[in-house]
Amino acid sequence: MDMKRNWAGNFQYSTTNWHEPESVEDLQQLVSSLTKLRVIGTRHSFNSIADSNENIVSLQKINKILSIDRENETVTVQAGIKYGDLCNVLQQHGYSLHNLASLPHISVAGACATATHGSGNNNQNLAAAVRAMEVVTADGSIVTFSREKSEDELHGAVVGLGGLGVVTQLTLDVLPSCQMRQVVYENLPLAQLARDFDTIYSSAYSVSLFTDWQDETFNQVWLKSKLTDDQTFVLEKDFYGAKAAKENLHPVPKVGAENCTAQLGVPGDWLDRLPHFRMDFTPSKGQELQSEYILAREHAYDALCAISGIRDQIAPHLFISEVRTIAQDELWMSPSYKQDSVAIHFTWQDKWAEVQQVLPLIEAQLEPFQAKPHWGKLFTTSPAKIQSLYEKMPAFQQLLMKYDPNGKFRNNFLNKYIFNEAE
Repeated sequence: MDMKRNWAGNFQYSTTNWHEPESVEDLQQLVSSLTKLRVIGTRHSFNSIADSNENIVSLQKINKILSIDRENETVTVQAGIKYGDLCNVLQQHGYSLHNLASLPHISVAGACATATHGSGNNNQNLAAAVRAMEVVTADGSIVTFSREKSEDELHGAVVGLGGLGVVTQLTLDVLPSCQMRQVVYENLPLAQLARDFDTIYSSAYSVSLFTDWQDETFNQVWLKSKLTDDQTFVLEKDFYGAKAAKENLHPVPKVGAENCTAQLGVPGDWLDRLPHFRMDFTPSKGQELQSEYILAREHAYDALCAISGIRDQIAPHLFISEVRTIAQDELWMSPSYKQDSVAIHFTWQDKWAEVQQVLPLIEAQLEPFQAKPHWGKLFTTSPAKIQSLYEKMPAFQQLLMKYDPNGKFRNNFLNKYIFNEAE
């Protein structure tokens, strides 16, 4: 078998021993028979978090929707399902999710395990919707974590980084389905955020600012709003100095918008507005690199100014940068644990040699703000620094030792960044 790569093509996995069990029972037998393994989702991580030197298990065939509970307003799914597939079924039953990432093609379990998020001052990351989950642990048995059983332990397990076992089933909170509209504005001055950061990010259900760091301007502002019955929609021409776009836009300058969700205030179902990219668009390969840093929202403007100070080093290697907000949560290994946050995301050209030189510069600029890198993206932050940023790191280490005492699910990434052991 050829050595497999991740979605973007920048990372090559370290083993050809790939397994694709077709049922939870097959998975249990597989886990109990293997000495070391890691689980893969849709391969959207850009680093070695899901890698293994011995065995990789894909959940892509364990991907059913198991039930919708109208009384408790939850949906229970198998871990391999993608958000796009789940959203279509929820919409048919009159439900929605509280938020979505920019790309709907990622797996639910993978997104939750790495604290992946969308945007919105009041919107927590995707993992915060998890009410219960089932995990196949090292001996092949199934353990259930739930709010009812032990909410504290669930908070430790949800953003589990693949370290407790193989997540097989998740129960998520759902909301009533809704209609949304999306409006894009162009050319918002960075200086405007000095006074109006909070009001700008409170102006819609989900707000994203995009910049290529060519100057001190945000190229685009994306506002995603829920429709209300009594709302008369007027497309305002001006938004804090930014001007309303006259056509659909792609976040990356000079790229066609045909794969993006509809803009210009056109109403549509929530699942066709919350992501930036359309459900029926299938990205074949990323051919890009991604980094992201999450820090306390109160430092947002100062952090953006710090980044702007080195934009000459950033811009030549960048496709686009996105700035989003995330509401605080209680999940131990979430970068937004007990902290309303801002996330500064970088989509890089596929030039790792150059990007590898820029990341330490960004991390140095963000050092005063205690920025945490996204678990599934590229960073050069030291293991000791990362450990110092997570208040619940010791408790998480103990949780992993409890459910995986012999390290069956540990890999070089977890050994390095969670247990601070040399590779």
